[in-house]
Parts: sequence; structure tokens; C-alpha cells
Amino acid sequence: MIKYLPTLFCFFLTSYCQANAVRGSVTDNKHQPLPFATILIKGTSTGTTTNAAGQYQLELAPGQYTIVCQYMGYRKTETVITVNNTVQTLDFHLEPINMQIREVVVKSGGEDPAYAIIRQAIRKRAFYQQQVKEYTCMSYIKGTIGMKGTPTRFMGQKIDKKDIGVDSTGKGMIFLSESVTKISYRLPDKMKLEVISSRKSGGGFGLSFPAFISFYDNNVAAVITQMGPRGYISPIAQNALSYYKYKLEGEFVEDGITVNKILVIPRRKQEPLFSGYIFITDKDWRIHSTDLILTSEYQLEIMDTLRIRQTHVPVAHDVWRVKDQVMYMSFRKFGFAMEGNFVNVYSDYNVKPAFPPKYFDNVFLKYDTAFDKKNIPYWDSIRPVPLEEAEIKDYHEKDSTAKANRDSAFSRYTLDSLQQKQKKVKVMDVLWGGVKHNYYFRRDSAIEHHELRVKSLVKSLKYNTVEGLVLAIEPTAYFNLGEERNLRVTPFVRYGLSNTHLNAYTQIDYSSASQIKKKYGHNNWSLAGGKRISQFNQDNPIDNITNEFYTLLLKENYMKLYENWFGHLQYSRTFQTNDRFTAGITYENRNPVVNTTDFVIFKNDNKQFTPNHPYELAGVPFNKHTALVLDLSFRFQPGQQFVELPDRKLPFGSKYPTFEIGYSKGIPNVVNSIVDFDKWNVSMFDRMNFKLFGEFRYRVSAGGFITAGNVQLPDYQHFNGNQTFYNMKYLNSFQLAPYYKYSTTAPFYTTANLEHHFNGLLTNKIPLFNRLKWNLVIGANAFYVNGDNNYVEAFAGLENILKMFRVDVVSGYQSQDKTRIGVRVGFGGLFGGLVSFNK
Repeated sequence: MIKYLPTLFCFFLTSYCQANAVRGSVTDNKHQPLPFATILIKGTSTGTTTNAAGQYQLELAPGQYTIVCQYMGYRKTETVITVNNTVQTLDFHLEPINMQIREVVVKSGGEDPAYAIIRQAIRKRAFYQQQVKEYTCMSYIKGTIGMKGTPTRFMGQKIDKKDIGVDSTGKGMIFLSESVTKISYRLPDKMKLEVISSRKSGGGFGLSFPAFISFYDNNVAAVITQMGPRGYISPIAQNALSYYKYKLEGEFVEDGITVNKILVIPRRKQEPLFSGYIFITDKDWRIHSTDLILTSEYQLEIMDTLRIRQTHVPVAHDVWRVKDQVMYMSFRKFGFAMEGNFVNVYSDYNVKPAFPPKYFDNVFLKYDTAFDKKNIPYWDSIRPVPLEEAEIKDYHEKDSTAKANRDSAFSRYTLDSLQQKQKKVKVMDVLWGGVKHNYYFRRDSAIEHHELRVKSLVKSLKYNTVEGLVLAIEPTAYFNLGEERNLRVTPFVRYGLSNTHLNAYTQIDYSSASQIKKKYGHNNWSLAGGKRISQFNQDNPIDNITNEFYTLLLKENYMKLYENWFGHLQYSRTFQTNDRFTAGITYENRNPVVNTTDFVIFKNDNKQFTPNHPYELAGVPFNKHTALVLDLSFRFQPGQQFVELPDRKLPFGSKYPTFEIGYSKGIPNVVNSIVDFDKWNVSMFDRMNFKLFGEFRYRVSAGGFITAGNVQLPDYQHFNGNQTFYNMKYLNSFQLAPYYKYSTTAPFYTTANLEHHFNGLLTNKIPLFNRLKWNLVIGANAFYVNGDNNYVEAFAGLENILKMFRVDVVSGYQSQDKTRIGVRVGFGGLFGGLVSFNK
């Protein structure tokens, strides 16, 4: 009997928590469930929302209440009920609203009556946007995503359906989350979110960030920036009449208030616009409710459709706020089919909270110390939207599996099963895909995971005119040492078949988390040593694959190299604010190398390889020597906001730019070092989103040599040029500049990289072309050393080609050469921006 006590306790606790519950269903006149209908205690903002099956549950103290039920397009219903200490059932059957059509005579060429209503709503928009200066409320969020179809393979890789949580048919729930969050807000942009409780099926962080969507804003922000970087124009925005057409479909009376149902019709496709319905009250011209849709035809990215339904209710005298909001999402691409909905239920509004001084600090989102420790009876007692059968099943199965995995963490079976689950190494992995193997060990109360990766033989091959064909082995071992400590060991071994030189070194990286005066941070140590081959510009302006293409096919050897025996020690600390300090010292015994091969695939007797020494710096000697260089840098971003977890703070972002300060010292007369210089640099970079007008990105820098007693070629200030068709470092390079022509030891230089991404503005006006969703990008790059050493280039291009690529036409104006025009290709757009190295 004792073993059943916990279960009985949970049962009685659940029954107690539900003792004063009112539950039921909401259906239409045909007995069909009405999903996400609003249930409200009259005269308050306390209430709930039905689930997708039309079921609801409401916890109330004993007493008499008037329960209000409303659903868009149906007549609001009120019922008086007396709540006692038993669970009571109250079902609602809603009748469709009989829309009344105004008797308005519309002359030929005249406008629909909806326009007069919309104009009034536009005039009142700013008032309602600013009406509530500050407020608090509670938000319950439930999000679900279900897979409706899964391909067997994606990008050549077989998909393990069990790994993504679906059944053999490719269907199943892959995400389920609930949370309760307190919201505090003050105009114009102060906000604090306090997560009281959060739960995710199978464990982990749930979705605790409410989706704030206000149609009183001119520009309605998308839920995720990538869904719509320009935002979307509200149907009652100041300039909405230029973007939308309207049609009054009828009106109805609710609580003595006339509500107008207006159809919203976009004037043009490929603009960031909504379609659907907006309900506006008569005389006071406020939003009553919305049922608006975004689609891929109207600049919705990633998703195919996003539907937003809101219900606004009175929360104070003459003050209405959003009571509930439901977002429906659908995605069908690459054989995947997903559907999801995210329900936000707002309650307990206080529009006069009287926040204490300094209430809004730099903590934007704070998690309660017990946010993830709430039991099932707690959730059953506070959940305003009842779980559906599929959600109950998903919680039960995934939570049980997670618990079983934790309970069996010490068993040999678990270790063996993890080892056996690994995929066998195939010949194609060795030749092309790469080899990966995991190792699992038991340590104290956890299983440690270590990993070995080896780059494939084909991808390890390299070719340049100094070494010829290079055979290389590049394995990496990752060790998880527990307590947020990690060790990475990477040996690099390469042999040039032409110059017969063997280069080998090892790099060891160790990272650990630490707290200094209760402030969380990361420490990183890096130790490396051996013999290597390096580019003169240590920013590596040309990558191996691009160099091989140009060398073997076009007989252009842009990569310039030297060999060095070296030792390197570096320490960096990333602070809680995300600021980072780095200090490193490097010893190099540098040796010049020369071209040893002129092999090409397509012979061209009219072209010759240039010497390995940069021909633009032929007057700068490079002989064997030793260098000892100290590097210091500090990177910081003021105004950082934080997410506060129970044990630490994590940086969330800032509206201010990021700054970097660097200093390098060539140390002479130590370990035979001959270099002697002091070099400094500062830079500032940021991204500025102007919504409808696109995004502006920039990076500006300045620097120079304070002293330049002995500066060797690798220590020069090199500007990242690019003489190939391919570019990745857009905000840290010059797309047509030669690699070493403008290298300098001057006491001062300055650079600027500017880009404006229109994100669909202008190109969406071109018929047919706008269907491609290719976006315009323009910009300029420049550096200045002196009147004889400067460079400016301007470019215009298209990005988001196949969601990945970018093509620019560039014109470069050079102080030491004639004007050049060229085309550059790289990554850019929705997904391309994720792989483009802009810094």
C-alpha cells in the first residue's frame, strides 16, 4: 500500500486544486467545437481560452460570477453561475452573428463604407498606442508543433524518424511547451519578463517569451526577424490606405457597441502585408478583434502561412487590451510538412502599477529559481487552456522516457547502447564525408561524452605553388571534462609532394566556466606549437579551395606563404556582459619559401605564376628571422541586456554598436627576436534595422604604427583584398583590391565598410521579377592611408538568390592603378547570411 501513496497524494492534490473548477466546451449551432474561444469573468481580465477541441477549464473561488463566452463571428453569450466546492460543467453553444449591412448608397466610382471607418481608426491609432503608459499582466503560453510529413532523405542524408520524434509514417508532435510569465512594461521600450514556471515535453527550456503583436503599431514586427526582417504594415497604419483595399462586410451589436467587420485586401503582392479581417468598434474606433494572415506571397519567409487571431477586451475604464492571441503556422518545404499553434492568454492586467525606481534594469528576462521544478498538480491547477489528448500523450511518453534515461544513467546497458547506436564508418566517409566517433564514459553521477573527428582525405588535399599537392591529416579530439570544462586537441600534419617539406604542429584548447564575485564568465586557454605554413596576411584573405581553383585552372597563385617554427600561448576571458579580453604571445622563427611547381590543368603559355614573395612588395625584403609578438585586445558592447537564470546571467543583446580595441607589440632582443614595433587599432560595427526601409550594416576602423623600428612583412597592416570571384568577409574586406598592394607601416590609416540591405524594398515593385524574392543590396568600402595610398569601391548586387547566394557588381577606384569593374559571388540572404563571415 505504501508504494501507492505518492500516486494517491498527487490524485488528492489534483482534486483539491480542481475543487472549484468550472469546465465545459464551446460549440457552434451545429455542435462543432470552436477552438480558442475566449472565456471571461465579466468586468475583469480573468479568464481562459478553449483548446483546439473547444474545451476549457476555469479555476474560481466560491461565489457568484457572470461567465462571458465570445468567439469571432459568433454572438457573445453570458451565463450567471454560482461556484461552490465541486467541479461544475458549463457548456456554451454560440449562434453565428447575423451581420447587418448598412444602407449606404455607393455611387459609381465611390468608395466602400469601410474606408470611412478605417480613416477614423487611423486617426485614433496613435492614441490607443500611447494610451497605457505602463502596465503589468500575466501571460500563459502554450506552443505545439506537429510533423505532418517527413521525407526519407534530406540533402543525401537518411533521416532517422525516431531521432526527430515522429512515428514510422513521419507524423508526430515534435514540440510541446507551456509557461507562465509576468510581463511588466513602460513606454516607450522598457520591458521586464519574469518566468514563474516553464515546462517542455521531455525536459529542457520551454517557450517563455510572449509574442507581442500590436496592430496599433505602424510596423508590426514578425515573431522571428527572419520571418520578415522588414516587419509588416498594419491595416490601420498611418499610410495603410496606400497599401490596402477594404470592404465592409457587415456590423453587429455587442454589449451595446456596434462592431464593424472589415475585409482587408492587399493592393499588391510581394509587399509585407496582411489579408483577412479586422473588427473595429463604432464611435470610439478601437480594435475589437483580428483574424489576419501572412503568406509567402506577402514577404513571409521560412513559413508558408502565419495566421494571427486576437481578441481585445476591456481591462479598465475605457481601456482595452489583448485578452488572447493565437498564432497558426504552417511549413511545407523539402518534403517536410509542419503545423503549429501558439496560444497566448493574458490576464490580471494592472494599468497603474506604480513601478518603484530602477525597476527596469538591464535584466530583460528573469527565470524563477524553481521555474522548471513545478509538478503535474501545479500545472493542472493553473493551466487556463486544457490539454488535448495528443498533448497529454506526448507529455507522458517523452517525460517518462527522459526519466528512464536519467534513472538508468549508471547502467552498463546505457553505455553499451550509446556505443552501439553509432553509425559504422564507410569508405565514402573516409574519402569524402569525414569520420566521426563518440566515446562514452561514466564519471560520478553522469556520463561523459568525448568525440573524435577526422576530416576526409579528399577534403584534406590542398594545392599551392610552394608545396605542390599537399597530403594532410587533420583529426580533432573533443573531451567533455564535466562542470562546463572542455578540452580540444587538434594535430595538423601536412606534407608537400613538390617541396618535400613536412609541417606538423598541435593546438590544444581548454575552456572552463567560472564565477568572479557572482558574475559568470568563460575562460579560454590556447597552446600551440610546431612547424607550420602561414599566409603573410594572418587574416587569411584567400581560402584553400578558392586558391586551388585559381591556381590549377586559371594559373593565378594569389596565396603567398612563409614557413615558421612557432609557439603560441593565448588567454581570453568572455565576461558575463559578453565583453571579451584576449592576451596572447607568439614566437615565430620565420623562413622564406619559393614556388617549386608550375603544374596547371589547362596550360597557358601567355601567363606566368608570380613569385611567392608578394610582387607588390618586391622592395620589402623577407629573410629568415625570429619574431616575438605580444597581442592584446578588448571587445565590448555597452547597454547589454541580460537573461537571468537561477545560477547565472546570459547576454541577450544591445541596441548599441560593438567596439574593439587592439594593440600589438613587436618585442626585440628576446629569444633573438628582431621585430620592434607598436601597432594599434580600434573598430566599431553594428547592424541597424530600419524595418520597411531595410537594414544598414557598417564597420569602421582606424589604426596605425606608433613606432616602426623593425616591421617585417607578416607584421604589416594588410588590407583584406580580393582578386577572385568569391567573397565571404563582406564587412571586413575590399572586393576588388589587390591583396598586398596597399600594405603599410604608416602611423595612421582608416577603413570603412558600409552596406544597405533593402530586404525586398524596390525589387518587389518589378513585375514577375518580384516573384524570385531576390533583394537589392548596395554599399561602399574604402580605406585611406595618405594621398598616394587610398582606395574606394562602390557596389550594387542581388542577394537571397535561392535563399543562399549573393552577386555583386563592383567598381573600384584605386590610387595606384586604373579603375576596375568586377563581379563577386558569395553567401547572402535568408540562410546565406548565417554562413557569411561579416566580421
